[in-house]
Amino acid sequence: MVTDMQTEIDEVISYIHQHINEPLPLSRLAGHVAYSPYHFTRIFKERMGLSPIYYVSSLRLQKAKDLLVRTNLSVRDIGLEIGQQSLGTFTTRFTERVGVTPSEFRNSTLQADHHLRSLQQLNDWHTKHLIINQHACIEGTIQAEIPFEGVILVGLFAKPIPEGLPLYGTLLSSLGYFCFTGVKPGTYYLMATAVSWKAQAMEILLPHTTLRTRSKEPIIVKPYGSVPHQRITLHAPRPDDPPILISLPLLMKIFLNRISLNS
Repeated sequence: MVTDMQTEIDEVISYIHQHINEPLPLSRLAGHVAYSPYHFTRIFKERMGLSPIYYVSSLRLQKAKDLLVRTNLSVRDIGLEIGQQSLGTFTTRFTERVGVTPSEFRNSTLQADHHLRSLQQLNDWHTKHLIINQHACIEGTIQAEIPFEGVILVGLFAKPIPEGLPLYGTLLSSLGYFCFTGVKPGTYYLMATAVSWKAQAMEILLPHTTLRTRSKEPIIVKPYGSVPHQRITLHAPRPDDPPILISLPLLMKIFLNRISLNS
């Protein structure tokens, strides 16, 4: 039964990708696998960590990122292309979930390449976290399914999708140990992706093929409690991985700025 449900969700994910340019109300998605909207939402969220409608909106924002750097369409037309009638609403949602405005994202190609080269030349990578507070410590080890050399971006997010600025995050120059210090009590999802030193700017802006990993189960931090050591493995993109919405050049820039301040 569980396998049947997983197969059905896989089928819906494929259906969403094929019809992303069309209206995809919950009733249509649930009807595709002959479930009630309520039951379908429950099993989809169990599998993906996100509601069906939130997942669809995430894929549409990923499409907007593609259109911004691959076409000359205006920001307004791109918003319309993904079903956002209001330019203001599109700009607000994009900025919240990607971390920069649509125009800033479109113009960040040169920055992406520059930030990656700056990171490659760094000598001191130790404890340069994006955010530091005096609370719990979450530590772990990152491995990869295939050999990899490059920069690894790892963070704790509020939802099981890499969008918006991570609540805590850091960059690593190699596989192995990582640590977040000062993590306040709360519920977090651990996400990571990897950018090869050989990557071109487009691969950084649109990380469709980068190695990645995510925790579908939340990490719960309690006051004065310890958190188990996290062991995660970077893998090639899978059909049920959510899109990486957060701007990777923005995370690189924040990391480099912190190093500059601390040097």
